[in-house]
Amino acid sequence: MNRRELLKSTAALTATALPSLSAFLSLRADADELKPLGHPHPFDYAKLKGRARAMAGKPWQPPPTTLPKPIAGLDWDRWQSIRFRDGHSLWRDEHLDFQARFFHLGFTVRTPVHLFEVVDGRATEIAYDSAMFDYGKSGVKPGSLPADLGFAGFRLYYGDDFQRDVAAFQGASYFRAVGGEKQYGQSARGLAVDCGLPRPEEFPTFVAYWLERPAAGATSVTVYGLLDSASVTGAYRFILTPGDSFVMDIDTALYLRKPIERIGIAPLTSMFECGENDRRVAHDWRPEIHDTDGLQIWNGRGEWIWRPLVNPSAVHVNSFFDDNPHGFGLMQRDRNFDHYQDDGVFYDRRPSVWVEPKEDWGPGVVMLVEIPTADETSDNIVAFWKPKDPLQPGQEYRYAYRLSWGAHPPYQPPLGTTRATRTGLGGVVGQPRRYFSWRFAVDFAGGPLTDLPRDAKVEAVIEPSRGRVEIVSARPLDAINGWRAMFDLVPDDSSEPIDIRLYLRLDGKPLTETWLYQYTPPPVDQRQL
Repeated sequence: MNRRELLKSTAALTATALPSLSAFLSLRADADELKPLGHPHPFDYAKLKGRARAMAGKPWQPPPTTLPKPIAGLDWDRWQSIRFRDGHSLWRDEHLDFQARFFHLGFTVRTPVHLFEVVDGRATEIAYDSAMFDYGKSGVKPGSLPADLGFAGFRLYYGDDFQRDVAAFQGASYFRAVGGEKQYGQSARGLAVDCGLPRPEEFPTFVAYWLERPAAGATSVTVYGLLDSASVTGAYRFILTPGDSFVMDIDTALYLRKPIERIGIAPLTSMFECGENDRRVAHDWRPEIHDTDGLQIWNGRGEWIWRPLVNPSAVHVNSFFDDNPHGFGLMQRDRNFDHYQDDGVFYDRRPSVWVEPKEDWGPGVVMLVEIPTADETSDNIVAFWKPKDPLQPGQEYRYAYRLSWGAHPPYQPPLGTTRATRTGLGGVVGQPRRYFSWRFAVDFAGGPLTDLPRDAKVEAVIEPSRGRVEIVSARPLDAINGWRAMFDLVPDDSSEPIDIRLYLRLDGKPLTETWLYQYTPPPVDQRQL
């Protein structure tokens, strides 16, 4: 799942779904104002849902993927050299706190997205114009491109900084945002279809966006999206509120064309190559390389769960059963620059994203898909909610949830939290090893651990799905004003993954969140002592 290759999944616009770009109105090419395409028409969320429902009742047409010759052969660098001219920004002359700029087609972004502006309940399509772009070192001559080329997506700017964008919508149903540290990282998607199954994944696409002009002084902006794919259509409403925690309030209505085996609601997509707990792919000079280091879940029973991520040698799919979850998210807890040493993309500043249902989602599972990756250009981590009951064609399914992007999630466990997970060969130093074991050292801090006496009788509760546990300890760790749990796991002869559950307790009461881990032991003939 290469970040660039995923952009190939953008779907095309069909003549029955959206107005044709052939209605382009030719206006002055040297004008900075945006050019309309066609006439304004009434628009609201109800009409968008009606359109999505109607589309689901018609056969899906595979999208064309042919780009005009001048941009068809662009490589990554030449495509990236195409820049939007700030003077053409949407709302630039409205003296608002928001502006939008548009992405150009090219490289693997091969199908156009329609963009509309909504003002007073009426939508007008925005026409593509090559004058909007500086083609830089791309080698593309503006006059060589068709007038109805279309766009690849948009990015959003806010406040008094119109040089650094705060959100971007581009490629299939992908979008992302930044928190107070103004650093991009993981992405979200409108929907996941058949992710982690032993067959190609389907990538639904936002084929059109409607950007509603905000009022003067507004701190939020509303965007609508129309989703389409072979299996499903959808209408989306995003209320976007930038800040130290960028908040997205999302409402969606889904309509299936055909049954879907595994549908993913509120999917998050991230990257984990290597970390302190997993050095399987550790050929780089940097100590750690990841957008996020763990999956956090606050389940419907009130239990807080932390699952460190791994880069497995084969695809791993885990399901965390729940009923009406309070929330879940992919977190970048480790925010220490020294642990990454990356002064180019700053992994220590990557935003965490928390998914908070705004209504009861009922029974289902939080799914975590971990895919092998050899380098950091591949997004190999996906987390999403899968309802227990399969969604059926002919029905409307509505979901409302909030995404919070930033350094810290909006909710924190009242207990101690996992600060580090380290693993290595087990056994007793200085003594010969008679059999293979794997060592786990898990550090906890915060919550009731902060003021706990050093002589407290803290107990490490460890429950593996297979194998046996030995050399267990729980002791104070003054360096973090917390506690360290340490144990060895002796696996059986199987090389299938082993699930481990751990938490600290005192007098029968939990002191920490629940740490979950999936360890895959090597084959017996490869277990070095």
